[in-house]
Amino acid sequence: MGDRAAERALARLVADVYELAGELRRAGDELAGTAGQSQARWLLLSVASEGDWTVPAAARRLGVSRQAVQRIADLLVEDGLARLEENPAHRRSPLLRLTDAGHEALGAITAVSRDWRERVSAGLSGEEVERARMVLRAVLDGARDHPPPGG
Repeated sequence: MGDRAAERALARLVADVYELAGELRRAGDELAGTAGQSQARWLLLSVASEGDWTVPAAARRLGVSRQAVQRIADLLVEDGLARLEENPAHRRSPLLRLTDAGHEALGAITAVSRDWRERVSAGLSGEEVERARMVLRAVLDGARDHPPPGG
């Protein structure tokens, strides 16, 4: 049997993560809005800037449905912020790439968010933030390794 204290602490952590996710969505919409984007578009721009991403892979990274990411990807392409390129590894799943305009939009949002990130992280050390990130990644790995019954 597992550690009951860890189990109870995990329940509180999950509640805090959901609360934080709501705050981050609200802040993300406000920050992205300064560049005429939404938080969802900002997230996909950010993921696509990291390398070779297909829509299904980006959806897995973001923890949302492929259809939701496809809808946003289509809008980014329509607005000239991204393009779909042939994927040599998978003919039917193109790679999502940012255009110069997409990189500019992402850069503008990132610049605006820098001051916000500095204010949010005030009083925390880089080591504390990195440790929190490592704990969250461990919980994420555990959740992926042990899906709920029927999941």
